[in-house]
Amino acid sequence: MTMARLHGRIALVTGGLRGIGLAIATRLASEGAAVTISDLDAPDSAAVAQALAALGSDAAYLRADVTSEADWASIAAQMEAKGGCHILVNNAGTDLTGAVETLSLDAWRKIMAINVDGVFLGTRALVPLMARSGAEVAGGASIINVSSIMGLVGYSEVSAYNASKGAVRLFTKGIAVEFAQKRMPIRANSLHPGFVRTPLLNAGFQRWVDKGFAEKPEDLVAAMEAATPNGRLAEPEELAGPAAFLASADASYMTGAELVIDGGWTAQ
Repeated sequence: MTMARLHGRIALVTGGLRGIGLAIATRLASEGAAVTISDLDAPDSAAVAQALAALGSDAAYLRADVTSEADWASIAAQMEAKGGCHILVNNAGTDLTGAVETLSLDAWRKIMAINVDGVFLGTRALVPLMARSGAEVAGGASIINVSSIMGLVGYSEVSAYNASKGAVRLFTKGIAVEFAQKRMPIRANSLHPGFVRTPLLNAGFQRWVDKGFAEKPEDLVAAMEAATPNGRLAEPEELAGPAAFLASADASYMTGAELVIDGGWTAQ
């Protein structure tokens, strides 16, 4: 593996302070990219300092809400000032569980705003800059939208999350075809993780425990592992390599594809 295959490329990873986002950002930086991460934490927080220290001297942090048009306009301006944007990882997301008849409209709209609007707004804001940046590098610019296996198959009491991640999957295909037919040097692909050990998953499991579905989160982890063909959950770093591949010229003929990383879950 050539660890400098992203040398000279500028990347933005949303939701980049923890979990899958931080793992992807770290991998992109290790392969030579200058990485900017965005999240909701204050710029002077310990989490930001720790992440930037791990990402290296070229790294930067932008506090941004992915549901805000104004924040995305600011991000686009700051990325342009940095010299462009070759890689956009729309990773920021949240979850929502519960029987459909118990879900509030406000909760539905919140998950759609973060998981779907955020991907749309980020794409729309950065496409002009990415079209210019993509013309400079082999394989073009790369948009990587983090969906989920729940964007491929249904699952009980996660209908809102299913809907949001399914929207990300097809939005990605739509823009991929659009850019390709216009001969814009931007590829767009989606990542579909299975169950990954992240703070978001842990919080979700705790909510299931609070609802009485299990005695402790570890019981739910064991159940998920038992239902996964390879018998374990993924680590965030196992999503980072596939993301770096999609970001690189090694994936120059991939656009509109869905890369499933789920330990065999959806193969059943």
